[in-house]
Amino acid sequence: MRYLILLTALLVMNRAPEVNSTHKEKEPGKPNIILIMADDMGFSDIGCYGGEIKTPHIDNLAKEGIRFNRFYNNAWCSPSRASLITGLYPQQVGLTALAGPDPGPPGPYQGYLNDHCVTLAEVLKGAGYYTAMAGKWHLGERQPHWPLDRGFDNYFGLISGAANYFDITKTKSPGITRYMALDDKPFHPPAKGFYMTDAITSYALQILDKQKTQSQPFFLYVAYTAPHWPLQAMPEDIARYAKEYDMGWDSIRARRYDRLIQMGIINNKTTLSPRDTGVKPWATLPAKTRKEMAEKMAVYAAQVDRMDQGIGQILDKLKQTGKDENTMVIFLSDNGGCAEGGPAGFDKRHNGLPPGGADSYFSYGQSWANASNTPFRYFKKWLGEGGISTPLIVRWPAMIAKQRHGQVLEQVGHITDIMPTLCALSGARYPAYYKDKKILPPEGQSLLPAIEKGTVQPRKPVFWFLDGHKAILAGNYKLEAADNGAPWELYNLEDRSESDNLSVTAAHKVKELSTQWENWAKRVGVSVEQSK
Repeated sequence: MRYLILLTALLVMNRAPEVNSTHKEKEPGKPNIILIMADDMGFSDIGCYGGEIKTPHIDNLAKEGIRFNRFYNNAWCSPSRASLITGLYPQQVGLTALAGPDPGPPGPYQGYLNDHCVTLAEVLKGAGYYTAMAGKWHLGERQPHWPLDRGFDNYFGLISGAANYFDITKTKSPGITRYMALDDKPFHPPAKGFYMTDAITSYALQILDKQKTQSQPFFLYVAYTAPHWPLQAMPEDIARYAKEYDMGWDSIRARRYDRLIQMGIINNKTTLSPRDTGVKPWATLPAKTRKEMAEKMAVYAAQVDRMDQGIGQILDKLKQTGKDENTMVIFLSDNGGCAEGGPAGFDKRHNGLPPGGADSYFSYGQSWANASNTPFRYFKKWLGEGGISTPLIVRWPAMIAKQRHGQVLEQVGHITDIMPTLCALSGARYPAYYKDKKILPPEGQSLLPAIEKGTVQPRKPVFWFLDGHKAILAGNYKLEAADNGAPWELYNLEDRSESDNLSVTAAHKVKELSTQWENWAKRVGVSVEQSK
């Protein structure tokens, strides 16, 4: 039972990845890259960011590397993944909203990567890298918009968004189809013995196995679906958290907040944000409700735990290749904890089953999302700090000095920074033209100086627009509006809980930053109607 994906692994092995022989030989010192992304994981869920979930392998990455405490994503799945893989804002590449099975008209909402961008795989392949991906794509569901169409030599995983972990044919609503692929062909998991997190790990291990005898540098992108709903985990993992959450979200938030301060991830100028609207005090809930909600969080924790186990296997395999010393490993999440389903979450099946199995379909809801994003306010799809803040961990033994291991870096970064960082790391040239198409210049900036030396670099303003929500971060000031037509709110992020709105007392700053945001919006294609 421990390795429930054995059958899947055997099927995948029938088409084991082959290294593209047309690539250049590895240049001396050129580092390998493993980029790992979690799905819907909150800022404080993992141990090295204050959480109680058992994540020893991710924690060890932080212990042997560095942690960023002010790194930002785009608050939603496809927009974040688009920026991660292109270095551009999602509006520029056609993914202002989610990728879907039916492409929209050309433009910001077309639902797949356009041809005015390049991916990390395309750029790194030009620098002599072998490129592979395991996991969730969600950047175009129809061919020719799959990973192999965008520079990856090999791929296995979920083309679509959220899916049942055990059986992808079981979805939250009738008529919704989820797609998986192996390279450029559809892949149909076996009816038994399949678990999505393990399947992703298994393929990543196969990729690394092939690297033992290769001199070519590699780029491996591992995009887990965990811990995105539905709440479905292995029984032995759920059992580890059977009583962990009986204390409730209020106590969990308080404990995480204290640990975040002790770790230096936040300072005491950042207060613990109030409970989100609609979240009730734990002590006021009926005993039955407390039991049900504690069970939901236990399954969520088990999903994170299983992902961490997989990451441990990947790191062990990397060490076996003898290439761990000169491999940069990066870990982050695509957005904050997910509040979908309201304070109590949802049960789409209404069948009375507890969360965890293939025939249940729960989310953990706004109440636990509020805890996942401790100490911040808001959550996925919102531009408060809880929606856009992610852990960022970087380990690179060949360059990050041992005396800096465990460092918490006060560096502002954004998900668009990954592209220029990896270009600088690899020596790859970001092209002005690709396949005869003019390519937009990258929006991010390299974090390599901060990674190599631990010195904080100034960061140019970062911008967001998502479903009517809008924001700009410039230095310590953040201007945001919660919805179409909502007034601007201004915060000094010395207190990242955003508890003191300065929009009235610093009206000049509101005008300055809102003008910058409007200029950016026009440049990247946010229409006036969308932004009001």
